[in-house]
Amino acid sequence: MGDRIWLSFPVLLLAALPPELLPGAAGFTPSLDSDFTFTLPAGQKECFYQPMPLKASLEIEYQVLDGAGLDVDFHLASPEGKTLVFEQRKSDGVHTVETEVGDYMFCFDNTFSTISEKVIFFELILDNMGEQAQEQEDWKKYITGTDMLDMKLEDILESINSIKSRLSKSGHIQTLLRAFEARDRNIQESNFDRVNFWSMVNLVVMVVVSAIQVYMLKGLFEDKRKSRT
Repeated sequence: MGDRIWLSFPVLLLAALPPELLPGAAGFTPSLDSDFTFTLPAGQKECFYQPMPLKASLEIEYQVLDGAGLDVDFHLASPEGKTLVFEQRKSDGVHTVETEVGDYMFCFDNTFSTISEKVIFFELILDNMGEQAQEQEDWKKYITGTDMLDMKLEDILESINSIKSRLSKSGHIQTLLRAFEARDRNIQESNFDRVNFWSMVNLVVMVVVSAIQVYMLKGLFEDKRKSRT
């Protein structure tokens, strides 16, 4: 089957608007939520940077999906280099900060591990980034002369923003569920391999013990006396 492209409701609604209203409708921006999964080798540290405006909201959620101990060190620093969050040997965490202008740094540290690499998932949720006010100003240019419409452009804008927010929350929940599913699957596969390994060890031990017991019982019934001529 071929690939399918699904359009969100706001795109379908914009397609139904008159052409003269589309320049204002083009002010809508895609969701600012993003997620990333990467492998952190043993003994290494990985840092990421996120530029933020003033008085926005930055939420970081991370999970260790695979690796011995399912733990990692996490560090979040402000643009001035001030430590905002520092966690050691954690398997997951959620942190929200009100931002100032500059690049925020967050790092995942696996230097305490000398053998095991870690598979880490993290998601960034950025709110109050300043696009919303600009979108509303763009829409206000096209409100004049639309009173004859049953649904005004303010109502359309409110409906689209509500749908956009709900879709964003739904996508966030689905992403977290996929991350939990991946971590649970890795744990189950690790337990499965561990059970198989120890089952084989027990089987080998039972076979060896059985052979020793048979040999010892056989030795008890052997006649060790030698016949003389």
